[in-house]
Amino acid sequence: MTTLLDPTLTTVEDMRVLAKRRVPKMFYDYADSGSWTESTYRANTDDFQKIKLRQRVAVNMEGRSIRTQMVGIDAAMPVAIAPTGLTGMQHADGEILAARAAEAFGIPFTLSTMSICSIEDVAAATTKPFWFQLYVMRDRDYVERLIDRAKAANCSALMLTLDLQILGQRHKDIKNGLTAPPKMTVRNLIDLATKPAWCYHMLRTQRRTFGNIVGHAKGVSDLSSLGAWTAEQFDPRLSWDDVEWIKRRWGGKLILKGILDADDARLAAQSGADALIVSNHGGRQLDGAVSSIQALPAIAEAVGSRIEVWMDGGIRSGQDVLKAVALGARGTLIGRSFLYGLGAGGERGVRQVLEMIAKELDITMAFCGRKTIESVDRDILLPGTYPTPASMGGNR
Repeated sequence: MTTLLDPTLTTVEDMRVLAKRRVPKMFYDYADSGSWTESTYRANTDDFQKIKLRQRVAVNMEGRSIRTQMVGIDAAMPVAIAPTGLTGMQHADGEILAARAAEAFGIPFTLSTMSICSIEDVAAATTKPFWFQLYVMRDRDYVERLIDRAKAANCSALMLTLDLQILGQRHKDIKNGLTAPPKMTVRNLIDLATKPAWCYHMLRTQRRTFGNIVGHAKGVSDLSSLGAWTAEQFDPRLSWDDVEWIKRRWGGKLILKGILDADDARLAAQSGADALIVSNHGGRQLDGAVSSIQALPAIAEAVGSRIEVWMDGGIRSGQDVLKAVALGARGTLIGRSFLYGLGAGGERGVRQVLEMIAKELDITMAFCGRKTIESVDRDILLPGTYPTPASMGGNR
């Protein structure tokens, strides 16, 4: 069993501070930033803090359980690891380490198309099926081969991201000259000199660029060439017809990521997908969009009886998970939270973040008078402090 990183690190914020010290600036900033003014990025976390909990007392709290299922897959808590690009640049072999931590803890792991470790790398390093996240490219042959590779790796669900037809501008990446691996400029060399552990682990791996793209897509060798490739290949014509095509090609459990509007949620439910994720891409796409937790109640009310509704964006604690479940989420995903743990301490750091979230979720659920995660609803929240479908325009 993987031991924890440091018992005195007690919050995700502690992990963030440590990761910022240990991860090169361009990669830390890549993970911990949003588009344009970053207003949506900030709202994702700020809006959780406005929601208040109702404490209940003298309730028998023995035999509690936070276990659940997500698209029929057992999960130790209603949390999965979200797909994040460049995970293997937060820590060497980062996708493998995070997948192992998730497997050991008993929650799903999702591998990004834009990962450093490939589908095959993660499959070889784990013993249980994981999920794969897909972007739709103009090169449909490449997309079909990605889907086939995910099938061959025995991935148990395909997660199709719908909100990246075009790229939102993230100022920090431009200012930092983001590349993977980093170019050996004077500024980067000075920064790397202060990150000896990161450099040590990175020198010990061969996985330093995009494992699902290099060797599979023509003309892509690093993030610089990837920029030109994505400008050409990310398909702005993506439509619900493509969702149907991908569903047929995949043939397994399908999750749609990037829903913020009840009308789009209805279309997602009509598509026959197994779950949708209320998400604004971590505030990295449309700056000024509503936070995920604000959008959740209206979407859950509109389609929650027809499709599993999950959410991501802004989750930094077990209390955040509990609030999302209370507002209609059957599951949640964490991105930055696990990346902070990974940057702070590799596999042990990710495992410690999961332990933090699970412990806080369990204890907070007990304080709110509930024994099982399935019994959690809006009654655990203080009226007037949380968003409602009416506040988001109702079930139009």
